[in-house]
Amino acid sequence: MNTFLRNGLLMLAAGAFIASCADYNVTDDFTAQPDPAFSEPYKDLAPVKSYIDRNTYPNMSIGATLKIADFNKQELAHAAAVTNFDNVSFGTSLMSGTIINSKGVMNFLDMMDLLTHMDEIGGEVFGSPIFANANQADGWLNMLTAPIEVQVDYVEGKSVDYTTMTTFDGTVDKGSASIVKYDGENALKISTASNVRIIEGFEVDPNAKYTITFWAMADKDASYDITFSGNKITGTGPNGRWTFKAGKWNKVVVEAQSAPDETEGYLRIENSRSAVIYIQKVEVGYYPDNHRQQTAQEKTDTINYAINTWCDGLMKINAGRINAFDLIDEAIDDKAILENGYYDLKHSTTSIYWQDVLGSENYAPAVSRVAKAAYEKYDGDPALLKFFISESGLEDNKKMESLNYWVKIWDANGAKIDGINAKLNLTYSEDPAKQEANKASLDNLLTNLASTGKLIRLSNFDIKYQNASGASVAAKDITDAQRQQLADYYGYVIKSYMNKIPNDKQAGLCKGNLADTNDPVGLWAVDSKSKDWVRTATYKAFCDALSGK
Repeated sequence: MNTFLRNGLLMLAAGAFIASCADYNVTDDFTAQPDPAFSEPYKDLAPVKSYIDRNTYPNMSIGATLKIADFNKQELAHAAAVTNFDNVSFGTSLMSGTIINSKGVMNFLDMMDLLTHMDEIGGEVFGSPIFANANQADGWLNMLTAPIEVQVDYVEGKSVDYTTMTTFDGTVDKGSASIVKYDGENALKISTASNVRIIEGFEVDPNAKYTITFWAMADKDASYDITFSGNKITGTGPNGRWTFKAGKWNKVVVEAQSAPDETEGYLRIENSRSAVIYIQKVEVGYYPDNHRQQTAQEKTDTINYAINTWCDGLMKINAGRINAFDLIDEAIDDKAILENGYYDLKHSTTSIYWQDVLGSENYAPAVSRVAKAAYEKYDGDPALLKFFISESGLEDNKKMESLNYWVKIWDANGAKIDGINAKLNLTYSEDPAKQEANKASLDNLLTNLASTGKLIRLSNFDIKYQNASGASVAAKDITDAQRQQLADYYGYVIKSYMNKIPNDKQAGLCKGNLADTNDPVGLWAVDSKSKDWVRTATYKAFCDALSGK
């Protein structure tokens, strides 16, 4: 079952559904090979989503997470997702960091293909985070907030006239140098194989552009290297050296910047063995750094431009088809504590974080206002639009309390926040005490989430398996008995969610991986030879739990 055609999808029609992998690939005269998934004991199970009692649980849904590239291939993962799940989310695939390049060009081709196909099959998408600190278009934001170019004037700097000197007290890093009479005037003599600083003792700005001019002469054709304040400057001669012809005074002009961490200004001649070099005068001038940092107001205006541009582009392509989004992703910093004891939002001195510019208390209000306006501008139905705040680690009571604290502030300031998307990190343990603690932690999380009064969605719904000693059990090693224990815990999580979260506040669960990875997290195992997906006990656990068994 390795070939799938574009239109070979499960369709619900005339009150009947087709559940077999061997059937949902049928298109015209093409029929897929039988799928070993449809063998006892799970042969007669219907698609997972069909087990939800929509009358009792009108808001309940079951979602799948896929990479957009895997979905658009319309192969195994696609077939499993559209057959068994109410909606599909695509992780970072629809975030600005994937879509916007460093020049601000937005590439929505994958998203357009995805949404067009979803229109064809009547599928639903849960929107990727619109705003976050990770997986954002950092290159674009850095370009937008870069220092602004300004006009600057040339500044005349230090100069040295060796024709007026009788002794040389500068720095000789190697070899020898002295003041001698040459061509009728005093000059600085740089011996062969000598490294001599012909001008020094001034401060440099690594962002400034310097022009160093000196007059040099030699009795033979000269070849040498130049270093300006720690930065070797390439010449036009062989092997990047500097050269001039013998017998006349040559005006040498060096355009240079200092090494990034260098503050001491100097120009050093690193003479070869070709000729003794004589120097008369040296002058330094520079154009100061022609950039200035954006003012706080300019940066705010720039970030508001970025927010509006991103939301407008995203919602124009969306055209009202995605109605539920993670608005903000993982904003809480559990290493930064406010004076009131709650966790602060994340902040950065090296990257552009939206909240650093908009202000922590105005973050969600500002971005939700723009995103909502863009959604409605492009035919979105405001009655359907739902924004979630997604966060991980909410099993930690303090982090949960801190999220609640910020959500209340944002609500009070006019943000549209409809729900919480809690990212799970679950493990089943063969150690009875640890497993009871795992269950207690989950129950506590659900109780806390229910108390917010918001819609509640659970995502990253994968459960890893640990033996009694705490070692992970890989998918290739798990026994049938262990797989059943794992499946039972999946069922426990689903039933706990449906019992503890009020029916009208249920926004559903979203599976992290559909098939086993290295861990036995899937509703399907992967056949080692055929690579077919084979239903596991977890598939049945989903069906049973969703049906209330």
